[in-house]
Amino acid sequence: MSGSGKSGDNRGNRRRFSKRRERDSSSVRQDTSRSEGSGRNSKKAGENPLTDGKFEKSRNSLYERPRWIPPKTPSEPIPIPDCPWCGQPIKDISAAIADKATGAAIHFDCVIARLGEGETLESGDAISYIGGGRFGVIHFSNPSDAKDFTIKKIFEWENKDDRSEWRRSISDHFSVT
Repeated sequence: MSGSGKSGDNRGNRRRFSKRRERDSSSVRQDTSRSEGSGRNSKKAGENPLTDGKFEKSRNSLYERPRWIPPKTPSEPIPIPDCPWCGQPIKDISAAIADKATGAAIHFDCVIARLGEGETLESGDAISYIGGGRFGVIHFSNPSDAKDFTIKKIFEWENKDDRSEWRRSISDHFSVT
């Protein structure tokens, strides 16, 4: 027998609990029928310490917080360099990748296109970014299932330790806090 309570005959328990609820709710009705002012914890109108004027100063000091001042965003616009491989401007600099030789910003698609020119791809193969500045030739055994793949070859492209100068200049625009 499992202890989850999902199996077995629980109908008897429901009847027992519903009777207990009826009994508890009737006692609650009796408690609320008492007069409001009788009892040792009853307060008169105007005796609330949170709304009285004499406690106003201490109440505000408890909730006083320093004001948050947002950091200043850079006044110069985000640079739009030209890709040294295709000559077109890089409009989305956050999706650019550093050139392997010079460290200049290049289009992500230009890197994939250039890697594809040097490789002979079989059916089910694709060149993809695999993270950490690396690309790879990926083979999909079932092209409709993107979860099932194997990495056939890895291209080390960016060095994780060397950060390009153009990344430093745009980092202030994307992370200001």
